[in-house]
Amino acid sequence: MKTALRMASCMAPNADGTCEAIASYLAARLEVAVTFVDDIPWAQRELQLDRGEIQLCWLCGLPYIRKADAPAPDIELVAAPVMAAPRYGGRAIYFSDIVVHARSAFQSFADLRGATWAYNEPNSHSGFNVVLHHLSTLNERQGYFSRAVESGAHQQSLEMITAGHIDAAAIDSTVLEAELARAPRLAGHTRVIGTLGPSPMPPWVMRRDLPASFKRKLQQVFLAMHTDARAQSILQSWNIARFNAVDDTHYEPIRQMARQAQGLTLTAQP
Repeated sequence: MKTALRMASCMAPNADGTCEAIASYLAARLEVAVTFVDDIPWAQRELQLDRGEIQLCWLCGLPYIRKADAPAPDIELVAAPVMAAPRYGGRAIYFSDIVVHARSAFQSFADLRGATWAYNEPNSHSGFNVVLHHLSTLNERQGYFSRAVESGAHQQSLEMITAGHIDAAAIDSTVLEAELARAPRLAGHTRVIGTLGPSPMPPWVMRRDLPASFKRKLQQVFLAMHTDARAQSILQSWNIARFNAVDDTHYEPIRQMARQAQGLTLTAQP
């Protein structure tokens, strides 16, 4: 059996505390040493996953499909979170909420033509790909926003909105909910004017080259967490109801959105 496991999250930093608690729980249940890697940038964590130096990772759906569609994929699905809030309907889905400053005049996405926009990073589905897909449905090929800046993270996008540096951004709804719980003052400075989605929830993935028996047990532990009193408190810390088993077809909507978004840009090309 595997004697050590390195795991990481490529989600927003406000989920790191929950992930670290999951690491401790997995260590106890699997009887292995589990190290939660959070001392390097998320891009390096993803690179270490690709190299087999990290064996378990919470990954955005867009990089997941790119890795899964490789000729010889190195990862496979473990499970996906089902959020507890009623808006998710007990499904492994989430939304991208369009957030503006509370004092702005914007009332809908249609009002944002010519506005300044922030996205967390171009490999994000929630903050980038889903926005390009939405523009494709409006037959907007380029130049919808006057300026678009890469913030580096959803939390940074929110800070840019509250500081008045940009007008709007698409924020992962689960990240926004966690940030509002962590910093309630944010509610007085921001407003949601629209929602894109739903999209398939970012999955936990594992290296395909782990021992088969270990992979089965790892998935079983994830899927049973909501039945364990200690694990329930861990899940509740990020408003997760449970983990669901998912297969690759669950992420087909992201593939379709990515294909439809090809060639589109947020701003006019120079």
